[in-house]
Amino acid sequence: MKYFITGAAGFIGSNLVDRLIEQGHYVVGYDNFSTGREVFLEQARQSQHFRLVRGDTLDLPALTNAMKGVDFVFHLAANADVRFGTEHPRKDLEQNTIATFNVLEAMRTNGVSRIGFSSTGSVYGEPDIFPTPENAPFPVQTSFYGASKLACEGLIQAYCEGYKFQGYIFRFVSILGERYTHGHVFDFFNSLRQNPLELHVLGNGLQRKSYLYVQDCIDAMLLAAEKAVDKINILNLGTDEYCQVNDSICWITKHLGLQPRLIYGGGERGWIGDSPFIFLETQKAFSLGWKPKLTIKDSVINTLTYLQENSWLMEECR
Repeated sequence: MKYFITGAAGFIGSNLVDRLIEQGHYVVGYDNFSTGREVFLEQARQSQHFRLVRGDTLDLPALTNAMKGVDFVFHLAANADVRFGTEHPRKDLEQNTIATFNVLEAMRTNGVSRIGFSSTGSVYGEPDIFPTPENAPFPVQTSFYGASKLACEGLIQAYCEGYKFQGYIFRFVSILGERYTHGHVFDFFNSLRQNPLELHVLGNGLQRKSYLYVQDCIDAMLLAAEKAVDKINILNLGTDEYCQVNDSICWITKHLGLQPRLIYGGGERGWIGDSPFIFLETQKAFSLGWKPKLTIKDSVINTLTYLQENSWLMEECR
């Protein structure tokens, strides 16, 4: 098959590119390199099965031209800057919702009907049901990021109904692993490199979160694309466990051999729109025969080890 991947030079996208090439597929990677990195595609660019197109998802003509002749689209490009969404709300609208509309229109023009989309568990806002299933009632949206992703889901579903597309909507917890460039493990490690004696923590450290290793995430996405047959397939992707932020801090500092003084920001959330408890029900994905191989703790340690071995990311991501 020939796959088209937006955000191909990003964290999840570049790992997916490598996996598909390893499986013998052809891949067209599309990225504007606003946050993606050339180095993440070094391995892929050595393959004759890979073609890189530098382009923006907001450029519909370029996107449409680049997508010619593909069989399946994985739309992973997005603004993932959840924390600072209130400072630039238009960014979520443009880079998430409008960009997704453009991807769908480019697919329609090119006769491509299958799409896998990276949504988020943030669309559940602050639910009343834990673990939270895919059919949980949606509460009030609490972040511009979550709201924009939910709008993307609506567009995909409408195209599935109106143009006979087949959609795979993946509601992720936070993803960890190699090529990870933002999030709590990155922030804590970067902070401790600069000052190993103290660590500032957003919120009270009691926030409960679930995480998933990037290779486990890709396993689930590809298995769903192979086995899920509905017109619209919505799948939570996460582990069947969660941890407190304090747990993760303990794993990180122990691995680094540090005992910093912890300075908490206070309150039950780290920023506006931060949900104090994220734990998704994943039985639907499990029913396809998928199960994560790594625990949350192992995912945190693997991520930390990668960052230690690639400290240049600390400088580039400032």
